[in-house]
Amino acid sequence: MEGTRRADIRPGIAVLVELSEDKRSGRLTGGRVKEILTTAPIHPHGIKVVLDNGRIGRIKQII
Repeated sequence: MEGTRRADIRPGIAVLVELSEDKRSGRLTGGRVKEILTTAPIHPHGIKVVLDNGRIGRIKQII
């Protein structure tokens, strides 16, 4: 499932995110959602979240 709808995202779910420093390479980083930063109901590039380890990125896939 893609991470473009805020309604699909809950703290604690496992996701793959694209960190801002990895935008050019497209590398994905796994983790669990700690906090949702995007307030819009839908975002075409992915909902921005904070992972448990403190890293911030846009969700590309929900595991």
